[in-house]
Amino acid sequence: MAFLPLLAVVLTGTAALAVSGNILLPAERIITLEGKMASKRDFFEDEEVQRLLLKHHIRVHITSSGSREVAVRETDSYDFVFPSGQPAGDLITGERAADNQYAKVYRPFVSPIVLATYREYADTLADAGIAKPQRGPGTDEPYYYALDMPKFLRHIHDKRRWNDIGIRRHKLTNANRIVVQTPDVCGSNSAGTYLALVAFTWRGDGDEVPDSDREADERARAIRHLMEQGLPAADVFRTYISPEGKNIAPVVVAYEHQYLAYQVRYRADAKKLDPQRVLLYPSGQFVTQPQFIALNKDGDRLGELITNDPRLRRRAMELGFRILDPSGQVAGDQLSAFLQDHEIPVPALSGDATRSAMPRLRYLERMISNIGGCPAADVVPGRP
Repeated sequence: MAFLPLLAVVLTGTAALAVSGNILLPAERIITLEGKMASKRDFFEDEEVQRLLLKHHIRVHITSSGSREVAVRETDSYDFVFPSGQPAGDLITGERAADNQYAKVYRPFVSPIVLATYREYADTLADAGIAKPQRGPGTDEPYYYALDMPKFLRHIHDKRRWNDIGIRRHKLTNANRIVVQTPDVCGSNSAGTYLALVAFTWRGDGDEVPDSDREADERARAIRHLMEQGLPAADVFRTYISPEGKNIAPVVVAYEHQYLAYQVRYRADAKKLDPQRVLLYPSGQFVTQPQFIALNKDGDRLGELITNDPRLRRRAMELGFRILDPSGQVAGDQLSAFLQDHEIPVPALSGDATRSAMPRLRYLERMISNIGGCPAADVVPGRP
């Protein structure tokens, strides 16, 4: 009968696929998990991460949102959320605990807050005694600078302009005031973290973080003029690496992993580093603590994988993150070795060498509300 040869061909093809490993017998269902996050979407949007997750029969669909917006909006329709820092994570876990809802926290990696800029601006700050270049081995030009935050903020406070401090010496002119461009503080963890850094270091005299509502309100009023906002969270770093970035936003708040991953890609494509884009590491550094929060058992499975699977951990490191060991400490020198292997300068400054104290969540929320003009999120009683 005619259908028998056709059936034989189908069965033969199926057998060949089974032997090659391109199908599974019996087939296992691939589940799609819904997640909401900001900058850490870089991890899940990576093609290699997606390939590794598919081996575990998981596909991830991301809704992009600022980290604080993740925390103050409804999360019930998601399997997990991944705010970029602990303050937003605490808002979520505190609220879910109060409502007796599922929430399990994983901390797979960290990334310091940095200021991303261009060589002419960094060298101008160095000339003015505000930044100090950190030259690593094997590089003629520095790619990382230590930034004296109190001096830098004083120039912002005094409304100094780039031309005032000698940027023309570097064959560039800019009559604009010195500012740091941040995402909207009402939605972004990086902006909220930078706000806390500014609040802590403003006067440079050992200020303590606010520990009362009155102090939080006073500190917010005192630093409001030092904060420059406007770009959506998703666009700040993309603006920085765009051809127009130098003119639109010469200094932006970013995460270290974004810059390192950018230079890795740039070298792979151009066979050299991008010599124009550099990093400023502020004194009084904050190391942001991204929190993967599983909202159900499926999300829990994904959290276990990205925290413990060796291949996913290595890929996170290759994307510029400082991966953590089970004790919560940065896991050895894997990132440094990877950067050296790829001829990327290793940051001379440890991302967690110095650390400023974050305000308690209640007071940070009051400062965000005061500066951003948005409602302060409800902080569950008993939370820090």
